[in-house]
Amino acid sequence: MSGRLDRRDFLKRSLAGSALGAAAFSLEEQALLAQAAGGSSPAQGKPARAAGAMPMGTLGSLSVSRLIVGGNLTSGFAHSRDLIYVSGLLRQYFTDEKVFETWELCEQCGINTAVLRLDDHVIGLITKYWNERGGKLQWIAQVKVTPDSLDEIKRAVDHGAVAVFVHGGVCDSLVEEGKVERIAQAVRFARDLRVVAGVGGHKVEVPIACEKAGVAPDFYMKTLHSHRYWSAQRRPENDNTWCLEPERAVEFMATVKRPWIAYKVMAAGAIHPQEGFRYAFENGADFVCAGMFDFQVREDAIIARDILTGDLDRRRPWRA
Repeated sequence: MSGRLDRRDFLKRSLAGSALGAAAFSLEEQALLAQAAGGSSPAQGKPARAAGAMPMGTLGSLSVSRLIVGGNLTSGFAHSRDLIYVSGLLRQYFTDEKVFETWELCEQCGINTAVLRLDDHVIGLITKYWNERGGKLQWIAQVKVTPDSLDEIKRAVDHGAVAVFVHGGVCDSLVEEGKVERIAQAVRFARDLRVVAGVGGHKVEVPIACEKAGVAPDFYMKTLHSHRYWSAQRRPENDNTWCLEPERAVEFMATVKRPWIAYKVMAAGAIHPQEGFRYAFENGADFVCAGMFDFQVREDAIIARDILTGDLDRRRPWRA
């Protein structure tokens, strides 16, 4: 292959050729180097898995890894602040094959569940992954409800979702409009279809209202991250600050006896997973949902596992 430099050779030369040596690289870079040296990709042969098992929890009857892979990146959606090209770039990078590679890496590292949106593209991907690639990843579907329809819930279940939750933005709006009963109807409908039923929310008012009204979901999807990053401290009104009141959220969720999946824990890439995961788990989250590029999966799995099996200063009892 004269004159050409393929991806594996590029990694070998770029990483191994550095005078700094492997010790200077992040876990993420070392994982890439190991994969390049081993001559295999997830589609061709399994790379070394993260040592040790991923800790698990339960949602209803489901056994779920405490680290869950998110779906925004694989769907080409990026909270990219004022960088308007990023979502388009993601869609170029995350081809179907790259999505499958990412999911395979997740399973190899002990991540057994994904939170994915509900649309034709995702249905096609997850169906092909299960049927043609032999994947076992569980699908928690993010669904929207309207005043007139709960059809997305049934559609998700019909296509293999084992759990559903109502989209956080939808629940924010319903609570603001005093329509908590619509959230309760969605939860009951999902349960009638024999799947685990959850409620999403960016605002802490969502779980507050649901607990007060006795909605009783099987779990909450609630954002959680600190504001210890520069753009949140300077112009939070223009930033991806999806947990506007983290201290208040932590305080209230400590009183909630239902499982909690924390999401946006890295504030759209502004917080390192080492800090974001620890902050979420120590402040009460039972699970973390994190968007991951394929080259981040192994490092994130190692970080999550080490935090969960290490000295965790957790204040809220495990609820799952």
